[in-house]
Amino acid sequence: MFAKILIANRGEIACRVIRTARKLGVRTVAVYSDADARSLHVEMADEAVHIGPSRVGESYLRGDKIIAAALTTGAQAIHPGYGFLSENPDFVDQVTAAGLIFIGPSAASIRAMGLKDAAKRLMEKAGVPVVPGYHGEAQEIVLLASKAREIGYPVLIKARAGGGGKGMRRVEHPDEFSEALSSARREAKAAFGDDRVLVEKYVDKPRHIEVQVFGDNFGNAVHLYERDCSAQRRHQKVIEESPAPGMTEALRKAMTDAAVKAAKAINYSGAGTIEFIVDASQGLKADRFWFMEMNTRLQVEHPVTEMVTGTDLVEWQLRVASGEKLPKTQSEIALTGHAFEARIYAEDAAKGFLPATGTLHHLRFPDAAPQGATMRIETGVRAGDAISPYYDPMIAKLVVHATDRQAALEALGAALSRTEIAGSTVNTAFLAALAADPDFAAGDVDTSLIGRHQAALTIVPPPSGETIAAAAVAASGAGASPLSDDPWSSLAGYAHFHSVARRTWLKFGEDDIAAKVSVRPDGRFQVALEKPYDDTNSHDFRSTSRLAHWPGHITVFEGAVGYTFAVPDPLARADEAAASTGSLRAPMPGLVKLVRVGKGDTVIKGQPLLILEAMKMEHTIAAPHDGVIAEIATEGAQVTDGTVLVRFVEEHNAATTAVS
Repeated sequence: MFAKILIANRGEIACRVIRTARKLGVRTVAVYSDADARSLHVEMADEAVHIGPSRVGESYLRGDKIIAAALTTGAQAIHPGYGFLSENPDFVDQVTAAGLIFIGPSAASIRAMGLKDAAKRLMEKAGVPVVPGYHGEAQEIVLLASKAREIGYPVLIKARAGGGGKGMRRVEHPDEFSEALSSARREAKAAFGDDRVLVEKYVDKPRHIEVQVFGDNFGNAVHLYERDCSAQRRHQKVIEESPAPGMTEALRKAMTDAAVKAAKAINYSGAGTIEFIVDASQGLKADRFWFMEMNTRLQVEHPVTEMVTGTDLVEWQLRVASGEKLPKTQSEIALTGHAFEARIYAEDAAKGFLPATGTLHHLRFPDAAPQGATMRIETGVRAGDAISPYYDPMIAKLVVHATDRQAALEALGAALSRTEIAGSTVNTAFLAALAADPDFAAGDVDTSLIGRHQAALTIVPPPSGETIAAAAVAASGAGASPLSDDPWSSLAGYAHFHSVARRTWLKFGEDDIAAKVSVRPDGRFQVALEKPYDDTNSHDFRSTSRLAHWPGHITVFEGAVGYTFAVPDPLARADEAAASTGSLRAPMPGLVKLVRVGKGDTVIKGQPLLILEAMKMEHTIAAPHDGVIAEIATEGAQVTDGTVLVRFVEEHNAATTAVS
């Protein structure tokens, strides 16, 4: 076993690797950028080395700096985590040339599976079924459009390098092909440095089912059963589970046999995942699955496999890379119970899952799983940490395990309802709604489920009168007084003949809320709400325990939903100028990738004006109304959240940003 390893990653996965290394007595070296100088993975590691500015191209993608850090600190091997350099064969060659060990597959294996088109040709030769489509080298638009017609619409354009839904477009009609191809190529180029694509048949009711495989350097390869990752939005996974609901023994055997065959075809060593697309239109059948791609690394969703098989895949990675054989044979790997993983992100589900930033002023996960279940939280952040625009906005992975799917699903819902996060917009309410969705609960899941139910899954009911009253109590200061060490504060609600009402103000969205809060003799709070909530006027209650105070705000938690109220500064000008309604502002930090109109152009409502690239995804900014362009951002400009992107000659009410 290694004495010391370097982890060429950050956040949740770096922390995950450190925990297993510590268990095995292996010392760890972290690397960090400017933005991560005080991050959790830096604190947890035995040593840490600064490798550059916040942008990934100047830090976490600098293989030379990472290798230099490993050599300087005496690390024997480099664990790449996932993302960044984890599937870069040139980096693997550089690591090996430096006399270090790469904790993962060989550069040859990564190259064999790194490009989707070449990988599919290889799998065809190995006897693994592949999706019908065009996987050739020629990339002329005329040829690709012709192949799309031959395949039959709808088709899927996919970047041949990388994954995560980037550079992927579904095309319903030939007239849409050219625009979709251009968009997919731009996104693929930005994310992977390669704008080449392949074109495949779009399966009508697709299930995304993948098989965890593991190989060693002695020719052994095993599978650790399947994961269902069909619950996706914008081709990105949201909730994963194992085993796949409705899985038949015939299909499981066919898929796992094909997965092991694929791994052995490239002499694979280490953790890998074979991803299949399954046609579920007529149920799960052994002849209706096809190879999509292989991820030659540890997957984000690997904990669900660990839960149902009782393994530590990171430990397996370290043991195999250090020269040991696989810890278990195929017959020794059993599948027990059911597990779910929910990815908690800083994002606004109601606004098309826009990534969010902010400081996690309040972060609290459940202390334990419900009776009969087990739970683990995989995270790389703590309360007080910031979600920056430089990296993936994942906050945590909530993983539960129970005896069967129903019990595990109930445990997932309960854990989400007790998760509290304030300071950034998060997706916990969406995740809880998805877990409770009747189709999802029944196991009737395909990759379009979220898209079909998106409106219902992302709608958040307005706060109840009780929630508003709780926020008013907290804003008034009365709610904290019984716990205060200050004896005068404890009398805040006292008067000789009657309680003194405190008037307080809140803001929720566009609504200004006024309330009068008083403390009754029995310790309960009485809240009288004024406009616009005076139809639910008076509220009496004793406790306001599920809330968080943070600068200028109060968040009250109702189940998995966090309602955030702004607390206006009483000294602020009441007539502070409102934002102009004749302009569009950036909904998040990003790069103005493409500008479609110019100054003086007349535009109509819904017309695309520019494309904003943020977190390696493209977002179309469209005109909220008819008008004439007075000013528009410059192509190539880097903008921050709230930057004015477009101004109109004419003023219109309720100008908003449409993002797709």
